[in-house]
Amino acid sequence: MSMIRDLRAAVRPSLRKDGGTYDSTREAGTNSAVVDCAIYRDGARVAFPATLTPHEAMLQVRRDGGFAWIGLHEPTEDEFAVIASEFGLHPLAVEDAVHAHQRPKLERYDETLFTVFKTIHYVEHAELTATSEIVETGEVMCFTGRDFFITVRHGGQGSLRALRHRLQDDPELLAKGPSAVLHAIADHVVDGYIAVADAVQDDIDEVETAVFSPGRKGGTSRGVDSARIYQLKREVLEFKRAVSPLLRPMQLLSERPMRLVDPDIQKYFRDVADHLARVQEQVLGFDELLNSILQANLAQASVAQNEDMRKITSWAAIIAVPTMMCGVYGMNFDYMPELRWKFGYPLVLSVTVGICFAIHRTLKRNGWL
Repeated sequence: MSMIRDLRAAVRPSLRKDGGTYDSTREAGTNSAVVDCAIYRDGARVAFPATLTPHEAMLQVRRDGGFAWIGLHEPTEDEFAVIASEFGLHPLAVEDAVHAHQRPKLERYDETLFTVFKTIHYVEHAELTATSEIVETGEVMCFTGRDFFITVRHGGQGSLRALRHRLQDDPELLAKGPSAVLHAIADHVVDGYIAVADAVQDDIDEVETAVFSPGRKGGTSRGVDSARIYQLKREVLEFKRAVSPLLRPMQLLSERPMRLVDPDIQKYFRDVADHLARVQEQVLGFDELLNSILQANLAQASVAQNEDMRKITSWAAIIAVPTMMCGVYGMNFDYMPELRWKFGYPLVLSVTVGICFAIHRTLKRNGWL
């Protein structure tokens, strides 16, 4: 029971926006795609040389028991073909793992479960612009077998090294086998979604405040660029593509009995599926809210343009009066009203100014100026 109570505490990463739980990619100074290769027996990491190869790990596991956890980062076809052959991985899953750009999914090939996760990393920015990158995606492919667990990562984010160390500190959990690692990775990825969703919520609140700020002159949003809202909407769409397809695989792992998933671990996939469902609802809400904000921003821009047109029309009407008067008295006729009267010039100016003032007062009273 102590394992059950402490399960989530053992695998849950700290939710930091700066990606503090993420690590680097390949080991510095090496060209190998293998980031780590280890054997676990009775929940403890078996001491082997740091140069342990996947082939050696497989031989040791099938001779002495336990399971091997092999981590790779962006392997080439040739690099992964050797490992795929050693562990009997299905060619279709191998192709997906090498070429990446897959949607989240869960597939079963013979005695192997193939799971694809999309990792999401929040990109810090001082100010949201029309070209800001809000979220950065990566991929983690997991092969779960009876005596092995293989992870294939793509992208610069989402290292599982910190997660591996936390799991190694809980031998009782690791003793449950590869399915315990699969759950830990699923929980780790979904917790990352929660952290990113909170950060994106702050960006949406900032844009919403800018659009509906009552302090803007005339109630318009002239200072809000629609491109900023549209860019944020595109980033939310990318977020949704990572979250939504993963819900069904998590439900399958939590509801359908599977020989490769320990029954004590399977029940905890329900918690992951529940958290994922809440994140999905939140992301869908982001999408709808951004649609409303974008429409409101465009409507306010249209209102602002209409106000500008009314002002331009009002001033054109005022200017038309002196234009007409000057046009009349600019004609070369001998007989015109007040043409030779001493006070004719100031009279015409006074009448012109009076008419312009009256028009201005009328338009001002009606809200056109």
